[in-house]
Amino acid sequence: MMGTKTAAVTGATGFLGTHLCDRLLADGWTVRGLSRATSDRERREDVEWYVGDLFDEGTLRSLVDGADVVFHLAGVGLWSAGPETVERVNRDGTRAVVEACGACDTGRLVFTSTAGTRRPKTEGEVADETDVAEPIGAYQSAKAAAEDLVDEYAATGDAVTVHPTSIFGPGDDAFTAQLIAMGYESTMPARLPGGLSIVGVDDVNDGLLAAAANGVSGEHYILGGENLSYDRAVSRIAEYTGGSPARVRVPATAIHAAGPVAEAARAVGDRHVFPFDREMARLATRRLFYTSRKAHEDLGYTYRPIEAHLPATMEWYRSELQ
Repeated sequence: MMGTKTAAVTGATGFLGTHLCDRLLADGWTVRGLSRATSDRERREDVEWYVGDLFDEGTLRSLVDGADVVFHLAGVGLWSAGPETVERVNRDGTRAVVEACGACDTGRLVFTSTAGTRRPKTEGEVADETDVAEPIGAYQSAKAAAEDLVDEYAATGDAVTVHPTSIFGPGDDAFTAQLIAMGYESTMPARLPGGLSIVGVDDVNDGLLAAAANGVSGEHYILGGENLSYDRAVSRIAEYTGGSPARVRVPATAIHAAGPVAEAARAVGDRHVFPFDREMARLATRRLFYTSRKAHEDLGYTYRPIEAHLPATMEWYRSELQ
């Protein structure tokens, strides 16, 4: 048998990570996964598990040593942790991965950042990789700092950075579940203003593998999907599923007002009421649209419409969340 490629995956038990591990295994890769001791590893027995976290130096070096590709997906958002933890995991955790790759016999590093570090300059335009934006909030700040670390590593090593937009698919009980509820559940009263680029999790995995195979070291690639207003996304989900779309749009002013409330609560009582401040609240009501032209031209990346991802997503939603 010809040599089997080995992939090391951080964040292997997360939403994107579980799908990536399944895809790699199906394609014949040997897969090593980094997992915290408390995470569920039972359903993926074919993964070689390395139990620890990004700050366990010995475990991390063992994970990446000899790997053909290191897919660094691990991170944490503001819904799950406070700003200090978000910065430590996303920025310092990436530093630890970069240092481990530099110290070991490791192939290409593929770092998964966020499209949030890029932003359209004006409403109605689409952003590309050159539209680097001033970070808003701890998550974007940490991801931007992590991108700098990977770029520095790419000057002497081999690394590319990908920027998925809003990832949609089975297993995501945050964004995906909320979007489905707005288009399917009759009890969901309201939908959001603004818009976003929605990309299926399987398409993101295609992009990750394409970046590993064909990306240019030091380059960045947006892995986006359809640019849709929330109104249009919710309507299409309702049309496909026969559901009842949320009929009332939350006024942008109401979301803007939540930012100062969150800031005040955090300042007075250190309470994490909402995972954003006033700047993030304003950002949430904009149409944040992106182009994946560079990834299409350089990597052969393509994406499918939201309807292509609804069969598997609705099967999961009905079985796990209803």
